[in-house]
Amino acid sequence: MKVIDYKFYVNGQWKESQSGQMIEIQSPYLYEMIGRVQAMEKEEVDEAISLAREVQVEWANTSLQERAKYLYRWADELVNMQNEIAPIIMKEVGKSLKDARNEVVRTADFIRYTVEEALHMHGENMKGDSFPGGSKSKIAMIERVPLGVVLAISPFNYPVNLAAAKLAPALIAGNAVIFKPATQGSISGIKMIEAFHKAEFPKGLVSLITGRGSVIGDYLVEHKGIDMISFTGGTNTGEHLAKKAAMIPMVLELGGKDPGIVREDADLVEAAKQIISGAFSYSGQRCTAIKRVLVHEHIGDKLVGILKEEIERLAVGSPEKGNTVVPLIDNQSADFVQGLIEDAIEKGSKVVTGNKRDRNLIYPTLLDHVTEDMSVAWEEPFGPVLPVIRVSSDEEAINIANKSEYGLQASVFTKDINKAFMISNKMETGSVQINGRTERGPDHFPFIGVKGSGMGVQGIRKSIESMTREKVTVLNLSL
Repeated sequence: MKVIDYKFYVNGQWKESQSGQMIEIQSPYLYEMIGRVQAMEKEEVDEAISLAREVQVEWANTSLQERAKYLYRWADELVNMQNEIAPIIMKEVGKSLKDARNEVVRTADFIRYTVEEALHMHGENMKGDSFPGGSKSKIAMIERVPLGVVLAISPFNYPVNLAAAKLAPALIAGNAVIFKPATQGSISGIKMIEAFHKAEFPKGLVSLITGRGSVIGDYLVEHKGIDMISFTGGTNTGEHLAKKAAMIPMVLELGGKDPGIVREDADLVEAAKQIISGAFSYSGQRCTAIKRVLVHEHIGDKLVGILKEEIERLAVGSPEKGNTVVPLIDNQSADFVQGLIEDAIEKGSKVVTGNKRDRNLIYPTLLDHVTEDMSVAWEEPFGPVLPVIRVSSDEEAINIANKSEYGLQASVFTKDINKAFMISNKMETGSVQINGRTERGPDHFPFIGVKGSGMGVQGIRKSIESMTREKVTVLNLSL
């Protein structure tokens, strides 16, 4: 395979770094280098941010309808390039071609919906005399204005969709963007920006930055030219960024340890179907994957039996063949997952199926009789391993679920809607799915992480709001 050297994107131009250094990108399943990206220097970051600050003022003064036209063109270009972008996503992050193509099309849908949402967001007026002692002559006009320059840091697992989920709301709201993709995923991000470039946005409005975290990572976050940070990634990194960012507004989408609570009255076949889909799609490399099952002990054997049959039907292997369980993003990730499995076995867990490894491909693994002293009960694996913890009551399930440092989502499987809401009300998570798998979408729903799972709210309208602030103009009338 020919190795391509990719350039970074600043001021509407593709450039090579003056550092002369490159970062190699390895395919997680081809086991070879598929490209190299620029290792930028701090001075080049300075240039990108300076240009962004200049052009942002004019962009903010551009009418909403005019901004919308640019974003619509971007969405159209993404659809036009789907057959070019999807194979890159597959090779770079190991996602099946079908899923990669769906990600590109979903991203175009996201951009279009973001435009429509912004077009239907309106300010409000308040009358002074609605407060005791207030004057009827005062009228407050409240509108939302952009924050300035947004630093968007995206993850590897949805390198186009979760990048655009930051860029589109920022842009339609009148911000400029400094886009820093995950290193593994940066080529996909570059292809997305190629579509952006074809839409002929103003130069300097968006810059794509690639480089070593040790050189430009903290420098970007602490830069005085950055007005807001939107980050998706690991909890440890998110906590580090939050400390470095100080007073800068942030939205953090971090890790999860989403439980699937299965009550005694649940439809076990349907619950198993949702759990398998939630736990093993894209090898569980999703923050919203179901990462542990808390099942009532009276039905534990039956549920485990159904899960075993379904797991053993999963297609395993190369993403080029459309498999569900594919090699993990790198060997380090596979080592971590394998370590969790081995720790559980040593402490008495039973391997129902799986526990097989080929390089960084971990076969889907089901662990039964997992207890609270095992790391897999608490650690986020980001891989295809599903621990089953047996409980004696709803209260025990809720207690174990809430002990987690994470609080992204949870699923509750039951035929009793009253019990479902009772459990939901007690869950310390941003969202609770009733009789469905944990998942991010639809993209216009609020997406919330609490505790170690993040801060702030995403979801199209909420993302626009997070990248703007309210501004009040008070009209004093002569009555």
